[in-house]
Parts: sequence; structure tokens; C-alpha cells
Amino acid sequence: MTMRTYIYPEYEVVRNEKKCINCRLCERECANGVHSFDSVSGTMQADDSLCVNCHRCVCLCPTHALKIVQSGDVYRRNKNWDAQTMNEIYRQADTGGVLLSSMGTPKDYPIYWDRLLINASQVTNPSIDPLREPMETVVYLGKRDIEIERRADGKLKTDLPPQLRLNTPILFAAMSYGAVSYNVHAALAGAAEELGTYFNSGEGGLHRDFYRYGNNVIVQVASGRFGVHTDYLNAAAAVEIKMGQGAKPGIGGHLPGEKITASVSETRMIPQGVDAISPAPHHDIYSIEDLRQLVFSVKEATDYKKPVIVKIAAVHNVAAIASGIARSGADIIAVDGFRGGTGAAPTRIRDNVGIPLELALAQIDERLRREGIRDSVSVIAGGSVRSAADVVKAICLGADACYIGTAALVALGCHLCRSCQTGRCNWGIATQQPELVKRLDPEEGSRRLVNLVTAWTREIKEMMGGMGINSVESMRGNRLMLRGIGLTERELSVLGVSHAGESM
Repeated sequence: MTMRTYIYPEYEVVRNEKKCINCRLCERECANGVHSFDSVSGTMQADDSLCVNCHRCVCLCPTHALKIVQSGDVYRRNKNWDAQTMNEIYRQADTGGVLLSSMGTPKDYPIYWDRLLINASQVTNPSIDPLREPMETVVYLGKRDIEIERRADGKLKTDLPPQLRLNTPILFAAMSYGAVSYNVHAALAGAAEELGTYFNSGEGGLHRDFYRYGNNVIVQVASGRFGVHTDYLNAAAAVEIKMGQGAKPGIGGHLPGEKITASVSETRMIPQGVDAISPAPHHDIYSIEDLRQLVFSVKEATDYKKPVIVKIAAVHNVAAIASGIARSGADIIAVDGFRGGTGAAPTRIRDNVGIPLELALAQIDERLRREGIRDSVSVIAGGSVRSAADVVKAICLGADACYIGTAALVALGCHLCRSCQTGRCNWGIATQQPELVKRLDPEEGSRRLVNLVTAWTREIKEMMGGMGINSVESMRGNRLMLRGIGLTERELSVLGVSHAGESM
């Protein structure tokens, strides 16, 4: 018996028959089978129920005959039982399964980046012209609280701990091979090398082809230990221990078996075609002391030559967790807010668990400073960093640098259709199907990423100049450069900023 569905299509395909030339390009380009040619009528048809609004057909139609619109179908108005809530119930009644979603939460939670304004210099503290004066965007990530001793000849006596040098305070966030395609990693690696920054392999291991980019790669050790071996750890510039992820705090990961191709299988060191399940916890970590043991195990395996990062999700007690990590021997903390992207997460987890990055970041910085250990670690912020302005605000709240993930994918062509979990990405990003993967040209993708980060870096310099600041280091934790607008007193207190209009 076929189960009936009560869900009306979310999107409708609108075709301008006067412009349509029946070239059937939309049919060939759609991996979801939306478009088809009706030989009887001699016209193109569309099955709206299959459309995910990826805009592939819209962008490539040679006559601009197509557009996708939100369905006009509505339920009786009810703020408690809105259309999305009802459709989710219908979907679970159809399948009996857990709802899965991609990307960060689309829920209407406050976006604190948009409630923070940046200060500008006037008269007494002149602004700086970044076109004519040097502006320092180089950032070093790693421990800084060491005593420097010099020999009689002036050379340093103390061995400095390993550091990451970034030409710009922007890195490419973790996206695992399997969740994204080979060509995505190729584009990210090439761009990171050209920009003088780093891309994070994610928890799916590192394809052997990308070992040559090792000086610009961060590799992950996650709960599933996928692809982890000595060569893998030593191939990279840094190692990140993934304890949590912003889009799904407190749970593990799930990569469907259909995405475990022969290449992904070899890289992850798991059977081909079998689901890759990451456990919720690391089964050898139940305390900060256990984490410390893994941190130093990684350092032993890499001969103490590479900084170790610990990545955590932004949760209610994130500041206390960060304090423990700072004492664990880790060199860098990466904090991921709940708007952070993902290839697949349970919808209920993605939309309801965790806290915004901005609040978590401010509290981490405040806690580490209060305890006098801020310089014992660097902090990388990630989780829906959307622009150069977000980067500047994150640094003023206490970050040393920012991960960008979704923004990087958008630069590669992603249209946020939020169906990554299907494996049928029409843009060649979140898929392992060869005919779809090849749609993403790694060289063109790399060029687009370089352009994006170059543009953001220029904007960062412009904003720094306007603030009268000539280095990223001078912005770090400088909350006097921020003012809130439309926020409650409690929100301002947590962020550690004053309201707009208040004097310095």
C-alpha cells in the first residue's frame, strides 16, 4: 500500500512559454528529475513536488524562461501551528523517520552581528588610509604566554611553540570528504595555498592528492577517527580535535552509505557503501584530563611540531569548557555557533540546541581574560560568518581569526537549497555522483574563493582604517570599538558592549 502524502509542493516552477525554446537543458541539468519533455504537447513540463529550489535551471536557462517561486498554497492562519510545523508532522507521519536538514538553522533567532555597530575615528584619533599606510592583517595562531629569553648574541633562547601564520584572519572551515566532493577540497586547498591561509579537511580524512598542500591544511581527529593515521597527522600544518559541531551539538555524524564511494572509502578507511557513523562522544574522553591525554598523544605523534586545535560547539557552559581546554595543553580553541552549516543534521537538534556564536565568543574571551590565561590559547570563531564586517565584529568580541564554511560554498555556486543530505547537489558540491561532481571546476572554484577572501581582506583593512587601527592584533577583544543597537541590557552585558549612543 502506497502511503498518501498531505504536503503541497513548497516551490513552483514558473516557465515562460514564450521564451522557452525546448532546448531541454533544464532537464539535463536537474538531478532531481523536475523537468521533462512532453512529446505529445511538444512542451516542457515540471513536477513541482521534486523541486528543491537549487536554481540550477534558472541560472543556466539560455533564454531566462524559468523562475522558482514559493508556493502560494496556505493553511488557515495559526501562529502556533504554522505551515512548516504542519508539513514536518505530515512528513514524519509519511516516513516514521527523524527529520534531517542541511546548513545552519533558518529559524528567526536574533542575528547579533546585525545588532552590532563598529566605531569610527574622528578628529582626536585620526583614521588611517589603508591605500597609503601599512595595514597588518597577518595573524599568528597558537600559544603566546611564554617567557622570552635571549642569549648574549641577542638570539632567542626559548623555543617558541608551533604557530600558524595567516596572511588574513580568515580560514576555510571543516568540510569532510564524502560530505562534499573531491573538487570542493581541490578548490579549497588551492585557494588556501594562494591566499596564505588554511583549509580544514573535516573529519573524513585527507585524500592523498592533497598531501602536497600540507603546509596549508588542518586535519581533524573526530570521534569516528576516520582516516586518522600517522602520515595523515604529519601531512598537515595543524591538527584539530573535533569535540562538537555548531549545527549538532552533543551528537555524532552520519554520512549515508551511498556517499561512501571507493575513493571516500579509501580515504576514510571504512567499507565502501556502508554508512559512516560518528559516535556522539569520543569514547576515550570523559573529562578535561582525558582530553589532555589525547592532545599530548597528538603532539607526540607529530613530534611537538604542530599546534593542536580543539573544536567545540557553542553551548550554555561554553566559557567553562574553553577554560578547561586552555589548560589541557591545546594551542587553539575553535568555537562553532549554532548557525554553522552541516551536510546533514537532525532538524530538531539543528534548530533548538546550542547558542549563537556571538554570545559564546564574548563569554569565552571574557572568561579567559578574567582567569589570566587568554594568551595561553588562540580562538577561532565559526558558525555563519557572512561578511568582512562579521569578521571584524568577531575579532572585536575576542576571536583571533574566523572560519568560513557556508560563505565559501556560496562562492562555489551553492544556492542554499538545504538538501545536501540527498547527495544530489546540482552544483557539484555536496555530492559524490561523478556526473554532478564534474560540474564544479576546481580551478574556477579556487579563483572564486581567492577573489572572495581578497575582497573581504580589503574590506577589513578599510574598516580597520576607519577605526584608527592598523593591525588585526589591536582589534582582538577591543569591544570599545563596538556598540549594540536594539538589544536588551542583559544581551549587552553578555556581549560586553555598550549601547549605541553611549560615550567611551
